[in-house]
Amino acid sequence: MDLLLDAVCVVDVQGCFVFVSAASERIFGYTPAEMIGRPMIDLVFHEDRARTLQTVDEIMSGQSQPHFENRYVRKDGQVVHIMWSAYWSEADQLRIAVARDVTERKRADSMQAALYAISEAAHAAEDLLALFQKIHRIIGGLLPAVNFFVALYDKNKDALTFPYYVDEYGQAPDPQKLDSTVPSAEVIRTGRVLLLTPDTAAPRSGGGLPQVGRDSLNWLGVPLNTNKGVIGALVVKSYSAEVRYTEQDIELLQFVSDQVATAIERKQMEIWLQHLARHDPLTGLPNRELFHDRLETALHLAKRNQTPLSLLYIDLDKFKQVNDTLGHPIGDLLLQEVAHRLKHCVRESDTVGRIGGDEFLVLLNGSPQSDQALLIAEKIRAALDRPFDLAGQRAHISPSIGVASYPTHSADCKQLIRVADEAMYVAKKGGGNRFQVAS
Repeated sequence: MDLLLDAVCVVDVQGCFVFVSAASERIFGYTPAEMIGRPMIDLVFHEDRARTLQTVDEIMSGQSQPHFENRYVRKDGQVVHIMWSAYWSEADQLRIAVARDVTERKRADSMQAALYAISEAAHAAEDLLALFQKIHRIIGGLLPAVNFFVALYDKNKDALTFPYYVDEYGQAPDPQKLDSTVPSAEVIRTGRVLLLTPDTAAPRSGGGLPQVGRDSLNWLGVPLNTNKGVIGALVVKSYSAEVRYTEQDIELLQFVSDQVATAIERKQMEIWLQHLARHDPLTGLPNRELFHDRLETALHLAKRNQTPLSLLYIDLDKFKQVNDTLGHPIGDLLLQEVAHRLKHCVRESDTVGRIGGDEFLVLLNGSPQSDQALLIAEKIRAALDRPFDLAGQRAHISPSIGVASYPTHSADCKQLIRVADEAMYVAKKGGGNRFQVAS
């Protein structure tokens, strides 16, 4: 019996071990002497105890359980997956069972399933937040990940951000520089795995390891590698002394991190392409299509709530002259600065769009009454009338602005734009650098 690779276990009616074969030490980490007399349920992983006791009742009632699986906690703290074949001897009042360690098989199956799940999530998730939530659930099925976050690094902005952060004792940090002392920055800088435990934390007390809530903190971070380099880090944390990340956990997290990095990069590309399709590439403002959609939505809400809204049609006076005298690169810088000034003249809830050339539209959402819309029009006129310093060149333009509103001028999207456009031409024919309310 001691030559068997599987362990033979005999348990009495009270659920205590009365005999175990030699293989039990290899599987559970305890010697037979340490196991005999101990309640079987004490070794079962806490999340599997209720299910295990229910199965024990079924076995003792005479039901066969040839392939029951649950998890046990080894003496060294590692969790192992066990497949049982068990039988209840009524005559002996003993439960005889054979235990097979299927941890490696379960691990391989789980990792393969995780790869498929991550790939599917990359296609199905609507945005990055939804993707991160799905990745969190997937990784949580592989290793302890109650506390989990994603750190992403934008090289162009030298900004390390935390777009997904779940921590039972803390909130997401503010954006950081890559040379900051946070451990995730070190993972991204070096491109290497970082495992921090209470034993390794002492030398890093200057701020490298956050001490939050409890004395014991285990921190494991792996880099997110792509063809373009390291784009971020995946991090799991534990505040419990009972959960220590092992070499197997590191290998597992590294194994899925490449797939996660690919999924994030793909989702970022999808979001960027969607942004390009509906935004002006020069200014980053909504283009004609997106602006029309927002205006349609705003009109629908205005009709339902019986609230007014206003629309400003803006054309830049003397823009062609700037292009002809200073060149198109300066003209492009001018358009970008115009977009910047326009956004600073309106509220976050309003929409500024570029619909072509030097023409812009401003939707004053849920807008104030017409006199307030005129105040904003004057604010825009004054802002664009100030000189522009562009790459060492100074340019001066002014705007012609047409103002139309719902319900005064139209309840139709295209008609409202046309009315504002006509008012803008009236302002331009009057010499420009002014606004005109539609008749």
